Amino acid sequence: MKAPFLDLKAMHLELMDELQQASNRTMHSGWYILGKEVEAFEQEWATYLGVKHCIGVASGLDALHLILRAYNIGPGDEVIVPAHTFIATWLAVTHSGAKLVPVEVDERTYNIDITRIEEAITEKTKAIIVVHLYGQPANMDPIIGIARRYRLKVIEDAAQAHGAKYKGRRVGGIGDAAGWSFYPVKNLGAFGDGGAVTTNDDELAERIRMLRNYGSKEKYVHEFLGFNSRLDELQAALLRVKLRYLDAWNKRRAEIARLYTEVLQDMPLVLPYVEEWAEPVWHLYVIRTAERNVLQERLTEAGVGTLIHYPIPCHLQEAYRFLGFEQGSFPTTERLSKEILSLPIGPHLSDDEVWFVVNVLRFGKRLLREQGV
Repeated sequence: MKAPFLDLKAMHLELMDELQQASNRTMHSGWYILGKEVEAFEQEWATYLGVKHCIGVASGLDALHLILRAYNIGPGDEVIVPAHTFIATWLAVTHSGAKLVPVEVDERTYNIDITRIEEAITEKTKAIIVVHLYGQPANMDPIIGIARRYRLKVIEDAAQAHGAKYKGRRVGGIGDAAGWSFYPVKNLGAFGDGGAVTTNDDELAERIRMLRNYGSKEKYVHEFLGFNSRLDELQAALLRVKLRYLDAWNKRRAEIARLYTEVLQDMPLVLPYVEEWAEPVWHLYVIRTAERNVLQERLTEAGVGTLIHYPIPCHLQEAYRFLGFEQGSFPTTERLSKEILSLPIGPHLSDDEVWFVVNVLRFGKRLLREQGV
C-alpha cells in the first residue's frame, strides 16, 4: 500500500461528468473573459462566505497585491506580515513597494503572535496581513482591536482556509479584505491558477474590479494604471462545480485530522493545536519532531507522501537577502522550518491509507529510538 500526499486525480474523477458539462457550457458560450461564469462564481463564493463582494483575479498573490494597491499602500508605507508563511504573502507587499515588517509566530498555532504585533507598529504602518496558515483561523478579534486603535487595515491571507470558521464566522469577511488562492491543491482548487478578493467595502471592491482589468470599468477608458489579472471563465465554471462539494470535502479532512490526533497522541510528536473557537479546514495536517528529516525519509521509503511547509523561512530566502536578516532573526520560525512535516490529508484519502500512515509513523519512530537518533 501507498498513501499519496494528495490525490487530485481522484477528486476530479469523482466530478468528471459535472466538470465536463461545465467545460462544454463555457466552450459553447463563446465568451471567455469576465463573463457569466465569473460573475456567477463571484456571487456564489460571496454568498458562501457571507460577504458583499467577490472579485475574481488571476492568483492568490495578485489578490493580496491588488488589495494593497487599492488601498494606496506603497513606497514609504509599512505592512506587518507573519514571519512563517508562504512567500506569496511577502511578495505581495514587496511588489506594492511597501516595506515588509515581519512578526514572529505563535509556536502552538503557527499563526502570527498577537503579543508581538503592537511593538512592530510605527507611524508608517498601514496594514496587517493575517495568514490563516494551514487552514487554521488566526485569532482575529484582538488583531482587529489593535488595528482599529492604530487605524490600520486588516488583510486576511485566506489562501489555505476555504470554509474555515472563526467563532462561527467564515474567514474571508472578518477583516477589511481577504485574498484567496484557487491553486489546484487548495481545499477549493481550480485546474490552474486563480484567485479572488472578498470584502464588504464597496469602494475597495470597485477599485479592484478596475485594477484587475487595466484600470478600466468602461472599455478603452482607463482611469488609472491597472493590471491584467482576471479569473477566466473556464476556471470559474469548474470552481462552481467544486464549490458544491467543499463542505463535504472539508468534513472528510476533519475526520482524518481527528483520527490522526486520536491515534498519535502517545507518540513523541507535536500535533496540531486548535483553539476552542476555531473550526479549521485542515488544508494541511502538520506535525513536528526534531528528527524530521530522518522520519520523512522513512515515510518516503515506505510509500507515504509528505511535504514540508516551509523548509526555508522567507527571511532567509535568497530573494530577500537585501532585507539583511540573518540566522536567529526569527528563532521560532527557524525552528519550525527544521521540525515541521505535513502528513497526507485530503478528501479522497481512505481510512486504510490513514492507518497505513499511522503504522509507518509508529514503526519509523521505533526505528529512530533503536538507532539512538
